[in-house]
Order: sequence, then structure tokens, then C-alpha cells
Amino acid sequence: MRKLMLVLLILGLLVSWFCGVSFAGRTVSVLGVWGGGERDAFMKAMEPFEAATGIRVEFTGTRDLPAVLTTRVAAGNPPDISVLPNPGQMQEFARVRALVDLGSFMDINKLRNEYAETWIDLGSYEGKLYAIFFSADLKSLVWYNPRAFADAGYDVPGTWNELITLSDKIVSQGKTPWSIGLESGAASGWPGTDWIEDIMLRIAKPEIYDKWVNHEIPWTDPVVKRAWQIFGQIARNKNYVYGGPATELTTNFGEAPNALFTSPPRAYMHKQATFIKSFILKYNPQLVPGKDFSFFPFPSIDPEYGVPALGAADMFSVFNDTEEARALMRYLATPGAQEIWVAQLGKLSANRRVNPNAYPDDLTRKAAKILANARTFRFDGSDLMPAAVGSGSFWTGILDYVSGEDLDSVLKRIEATAVDAYKR
Repeated sequence: MRKLMLVLLILGLLVSWFCGVSFAGRTVSVLGVWGGGERDAFMKAMEPFEAATGIRVEFTGTRDLPAVLTTRVAAGNPPDISVLPNPGQMQEFARVRALVDLGSFMDINKLRNEYAETWIDLGSYEGKLYAIFFSADLKSLVWYNPRAFADAGYDVPGTWNELITLSDKIVSQGKTPWSIGLESGAASGWPGTDWIEDIMLRIAKPEIYDKWVNHEIPWTDPVVKRAWQIFGQIARNKNYVYGGPATELTTNFGEAPNALFTSPPRAYMHKQATFIKSFILKYNPQLVPGKDFSFFPFPSIDPEYGVPALGAADMFSVFNDTEEARALMRYLATPGAQEIWVAQLGKLSANRRVNPNAYPDDLTRKAAKILANARTFRFDGSDLMPAAVGSGSFWTGILDYVSGEDLDSVLKRIEATAVDAYKR
């Protein structure tokens, strides 16, 4: 009944927006990365829009979106609207004037009331808004098994010192505190970059994080080196990680949480983003979110920097300034459209007017609240870096470091890559 009322409300709003305007028989093309359940959820969210406007949404999914989109833009055949995986790519297209200024047809003041300023800034380039965030994942989380914690008498840690104390206690009992999986095919190593980024935000000001992402400080800078050393305190410790570094390097990221749900547990904690919930349930469908598995925020390290939020998100930008594209962008920015999306997938929304009841469970609502209330939010750093670094030497550097290579050598190699990549 609640979903029906939501759809009827959205339909009513759309009808009021487009009263007197006939879009029947028209189409709007959308390019994105989604397939399978994600594509189905997106098209479900499009149903009220199509019903109210008569516009048909033609969605094309591709896992190689950056290359496909770049090729189409260069050929003068871009989609009307495209999903963009990060602000860095948005800025590249805005720089060459391939995007439509959303302020030319959307109410920016209204958007500022619905989105925190950090999201407006991330979607802007040179003072103009070019992207709206539709879907988000929170990365600053440590997952655990509440039953296993309770049975062992463990308390959820709130600081890094408490986290290390807990890890040492688990080891002293002949057990293993952590499960980490860095394997992801050609993308192996990326889970470790999230550790570095979260740690960076907890040992320095957000402005230092920004300088690091923009290569305004080198990879050999003491604060960057310290972040890696803190990561190594856990990731390179054979007593801390299930199977030791060798297993860590060969365990797929989506399978790593499984160690928390064996009897007895092979590990007790796992750091990963909100999307890992779907992998936990894929391999352990009998588990109940919030009861059999939960999370706590990745804890503070230096108290003065608190508990920032690190995340990633999908954003929409307009490439063809048509009436149909304008209509769809207005709809995509609404809480109603995003409520359908999060209800289907359990993703998070950056729109703070999204009704918490739209989320499928208390655990997802808890993550959404953390994201909405974070005093400091930063986008995944590797996604903002040039590909040669962010999805290149940074990834491989993680693998080399966990394998036992000297940290100074790893950081010098990444720095050499960065010096070249940021010149382009």
C-alpha cells in the first residue's frame, strides 16, 4: 500500500509539472553501467515518469562506460543523459563543453535545500552545476557478526586504539580478528585503496586529503606514508588477517565476509562499503540484516578529525539539451524517484528529503543516517585520480605492499606514475 501511494504521489507531481505539454511518443536515451537487478530497479523507477509524461526511457547498459561514452561524445553521438561514475569524469566533459548547465532549467535553490552543499560542489565545475547524484555507497564501515561478538563478549570499538586492543584480544584467544579480500580480477587491489583513503581522512584535515587526490602533495609525503603504515598494521599482520597476507591477496572481495559467518567464525571483522550487503546475502541467504550481520563506523584515529564519511556515487549529466532530457533530469532529482530506487536495491540516496521508510531495512537506514549526518564527506580518492594512478599504480601498490615490499619503494613508484599522469 505504501509503495502504491508513493507511485500515485509521484504521478500526481509529474502530471502537475507537465500539464499542457504533450511528450507522447517521444524518447530519451540514457547510458549507464547498470545491468541485471540494477537495470531492473532503474527501469522500475522510470515507470511513473513514463506513465505521466508519455516519454519512453531507452536505457543502454555497458560495463565499459568511460570508453563508450568518450567515443560517442567524440563522434558527436552522445546519449541524451548518461550516468557518470565520479566527479573527475564529469569535470573532463564539462571542460570540453560537452555537458548542459543544469542551472539553465533546474531550480538550484531547491536543489540546495535537498542536497548537502558537498554534493552540489561535487556536481559542479567552475561555478556551474552539471550533475545530480542519484545513488550512493558509504565506504567507512566495518562489518561484524553481532551474535559472534556477543558470544565472545566483544564490545564494538569507537576509536582506533580500541580497535587494535580488540584485535589483540582476539589474537590472544587463538582466533583471527580480520578477513580481507583484495582479489578482483584486473581490478585487484582496489579494496585496499579504501582503507588508505579512510585513514587519510582520520589523520589529517580534509584539505590535505584533497591535496593528495590532486597531487598537490607527493605520495612520499609523511602523512601519506603514515596512512599506509596504519593500514599495514592490520593488512600485513599475519596474526590479524585470516590466512595471512597470502590469502588476503587471493581472496575475492565479495567472498571475504563469508569468514564472519562460519561456526566457529574464521574472522570477526571486515571493512567494506554498503554494497557488500548484497554479497553477504548472496552467499548466506539465511542471514537477517541487522540481526546476523551489522556494521559500525570505521573509527577515529586522531580524535581532532572525528569520523568522516568516505563514499562513491553515481551521477547523471545531460549531453543533449532536449525537452525530454530536461523533464527526466527534473524527475531524477526528486526524492520520489530516488525512493523507488533505494527501495528496490538498498542503495543510499544523497537527497536528504528521501523518506527513511523507503529503505528496505534498519541496517540500510542506519547507513543512510551516517551518510546524511557526516560532518565531513569525501568522494573515493582513487576514482578522482587519473586512471594511471587511481586504477593503476595505486591498485598495484596495494598488492605490492601487502606482499611485503618496502613501503618507500612502493610510494616512490606510485609518485613516479603520478608525476607523469597529472601532467596530461
